[in-house]
Parts: sequence; C-alpha cells; structure tokens
Amino acid sequence: MRTLHTSQGRLLAGALALTLLAGCTPDDGSTGGSGTTEDTAEGGGSGDEGVATSTSTPVTEGAPEGLEEFYGQQLQWSECEGSFECASLTVPLDYAEPEGQSIDLALLRAPAEGETQGSLLVNPGGPGGSGVDYAQMSAMVLSGEVRAAYDVVGFDPRGVARSAPITCFTDEEMDDLLSFDPTPDDASEESASAELMESFAQACGENAPELVGHVSTVEVARDLDVLRAALGDETLTYLGASYGTFIGSTYATLFPERVGRLVLDGAIDPGLSGLEMGLGQAAGFERATRAYVEDCVASGECPLGSDVDSAMERIPAFLDELDANPIPVEGDAAGELTEGWGLYGIIVAMYDEGAWPILSQAFESAFAGDGTMLMYLANAYASRSSDGSYEGNGMQAIYAVNCLDRPAEGAEDLDDEAVLQQFEEAAPTWGRYLAGDGACEYWPAEAGETVEDYSAAGADPILVVGTTGDPATPYEWAEGLAETLDSGVLLSYQGEGHTAYGRSNDCIDDAVDAYLLEGTVPEDGTTC
Repeated sequence: MRTLHTSQGRLLAGALALTLLAGCTPDDGSTGGSGTTEDTAEGGGSGDEGVATSTSTPVTEGAPEGLEEFYGQQLQWSECEGSFECASLTVPLDYAEPEGQSIDLALLRAPAEGETQGSLLVNPGGPGGSGVDYAQMSAMVLSGEVRAAYDVVGFDPRGVARSAPITCFTDEEMDDLLSFDPTPDDASEESASAELMESFAQACGENAPELVGHVSTVEVARDLDVLRAALGDETLTYLGASYGTFIGSTYATLFPERVGRLVLDGAIDPGLSGLEMGLGQAAGFERATRAYVEDCVASGECPLGSDVDSAMERIPAFLDELDANPIPVEGDAAGELTEGWGLYGIIVAMYDEGAWPILSQAFESAFAGDGTMLMYLANAYASRSSDGSYEGNGMQAIYAVNCLDRPAEGAEDLDDEAVLQQFEEAAPTWGRYLAGDGACEYWPAEAGETVEDYSAAGADPILVVGTTGDPATPYEWAEGLAETLDSGVLLSYQGEGHTAYGRSNDCIDDAVDAYLLEGTVPEDGTTC
C-alpha cells in the first residue's frame, strides 16, 4: 500500500491498495490475540481471547539448537470475529540469545472450507502491513478453491500492529512528519527536514530501545519458520505480496529444504542496493503515472489537460502550488492539503487503475480549491482516519524495518547532486520527491544478521509473479528475483497496477491456483 521513496525517508511498501481505496478498513485490535510473556520486550498485542477451541500439534524435527521450546509450542486457537480463530506465537526477541527476552506475535486463521491440505501463510507487504488483517480479508484475496483447501493463516510481523508494535511518534507528530515539505527549498527547510527525521529516529530508540534493533526481515523469516513448525507443517506454503516477497525469498534462503509452495507476487529484487531500489521505483511510478495520464487525456475530459506531456508537467506544478499555498479540506483534522499530503494522495492511485477516475475527480476538485478528495486518497495511503488517528503503526514500522534491512548509504549520498540528477533523469515527474535516505541516517541500531546470497539452492520451485506496469515493485525486480533464485519461475502479467494475483485476469489466477492446489509449476516465462 505504501510504496514510496521520499526526501523525508526512503520508504518501500505495498499491498491491498485497492482495498484501502474502497474504504475498507480492518477492525481495531479485536482480532489480535497476542500478548506479552514474562520477560518480554515492549509491546505485545491486544484483543479479547475466548475459550480455546483447538490446539496445533507442532513439528519439532529439525528445530535449531536452543530453539526447541519455541518450535515445540502448542498454539491455542480460540474463536474471534465470527468464523475466524486467533492465537499467539512466542518467539525470541534476539535469535542469538534465545534464552533472553521473548515477544508474542498475533495470529489469525481462516479455517479451510473443505478438507485441508495444511496451512497457507500470507503476508500483504509493507513493511508494516498486518497479516492478521490480510487473512481476515482472505475472501477478497484468494480464490474459493484455495480457501477451501487451506487454513489461511495471517501473522502480524514483529514490531507491527498487534505484535509488539513499534510506536515512535504520536498521531499528531506523524501528521507533522507526513505533511512536511517533501522538497525543501532552502537551507532552512533542509535543516528542519533533517531535524524532523532525526527526532523520529531518536524517538524510536527511546520508546522501543530493545525492539528497534530486532525487526529485520531476517528475524521475521526466522519467526516464520517457528510458526510453520508450531502449525504442524513439514514445509512452508506461503503467499507474499510486495514486501512480503522479500520475507519469502529470505525464508527460502535461510531454510531452502523447508520450502513448499511459495508465491511471491509483486517481487522485490534482494540484490539491489537502497539507491538502486529508489531509482527503480522512481522509474516505476513515472511509467504508471504516464499510463494514467494517457488514459485521462484519452477520455477527453482530463483536468490535467489535453496533451500527455503537458498533463505530466501539470502534476509537479500543482505540487509546487501546494507548497506555496496549501488548499483547504473539509471534515479532516489536517485542515489543509499540503504538498506532502498531495504527494501521497496522487501516489496511492497508481497502485490500481481502478482508482484513476477517483484521482481525476480529486484533481478537478483541487484545481477548484477543494483538497478534500485528494486528502481522502492521502489518508488511504497512510491508513489514517479523518479525525487524525492512524490505523496501526504501519507508517512507523516501515522505517524501522527498512533502516535495518538497508541502512543509509552515507550522508554524502544525500547531498550528491549527481544522485539527484540520476533520479530526475529516471523520473522527470517524481525524481526529486523520491531521492534521499531520511531517518536511516540517524537510526540507533543495526541488524544483527544479514543475508548475502539469495539463490536458495536446493529449494523446490518458487513462483515469482511480476506486473509489467507495477509502479511500486517494478517488473524488472520480478525478473531479477526469478533469476537470483535457483528454482525461481517467472509468471508475468501484462498490465497496470501493483501485484497481479486476484486483481488481474484468469490466466494469472488459474496459474497461481494450480501451483498452490496441485503443485503444477507454469513454464518459466509464461506471460498473461
């Protein structure tokens, strides 16, 4: 959902944008089920647990030394939110010291509607997306055949939502962060931007001193294997979207012998540096924006203009106007649409072409002096309500995970005119907005474990799905991941929007379903 690199901080996220734009927001913590244990790090989940309805029989064979207790835990499932079941999984805060502190992860299961083939674990992306909410919306995400065959299990990754969430800023402070000028115009604004990002990083260190260094994707992948074992599955069956593909490829690298059927949709290429990812995303959003503008102009009623090139130029010009003179919004605590909010409102509509007409209407209203509709879109991006409250902590967790996975490449890069020029050449519309490392320059911790080789030698075939017009995870990244994985198989969707399964066409859906249900692997390079 939230996929963006900005001068406020290089961000990468994405999934379920269409759901957000439709105004579908998950319930509050009631589906959680996670809590804290004795000797537990900050956080923990929320939610009312009912009487236990079932337990899972764990698979303990192959548990790493020192982790036998975690791998052998019995999950206590209880009814929650109607037909769903909730539980919590205990994992070590630090895998290097499993005898130390532990944290609880929130789980939600949608039981198979037929005879089960086992568990299908799902993650929607982010970093910061809630797998609990994703599984709760499985009827919108998965085909009926897949839901009939699998217990669909979602988990909130460590540091996210109900699983020991990292919360650095208050809602009001997050408003200040997101509404701030994304393109500082002078030394004073640049200094203010740097101070804001530094204060955010410092607040994360102060409010979550233990968690702040233990929410890396490597640790999430290790949690995933503990969950697999606790569920009683010999191998992992998994659907990851957007950033969720990075969790999946990291898992395959760490545990290739335990890979079952992995679908990685809207793929991230793990071999890219932070700078390379920023440039790729800039180009991806540029292509998606041009596709939107071409469609808008072809309608004959495009508020941006009647010529594609001039309509493209109108977008950054409009953001410049917001920088100088924000416009009012009605019924929202923000009060006005700033350049920062305007940026997010436009970007989120690139995730799905179904949102393009909404964006055109928002532009028309904004040009008439009313920013309400564009602010609605910005709120969808940020999982924010009009009263200024945020749903979950996704907009904060994204920094925490990314800054551990891909630390800032050095302050010299932030001021390098050559780097800025690269971004502007890659994306004339968006380049200046998408450069920079932001909070990661000040991050108070480093990841304890990293991965260098993502080939996952020995793993069974892994299905990588890419969309040619994907703005958030450009198609080239899917090609790169499929090539990096020894057993990677590339399935391509020729179309627009972020991810493909469940939102593109029957060709993609049928291929993914056949793989998940029967293990049928499509021919590498299949295009739909």
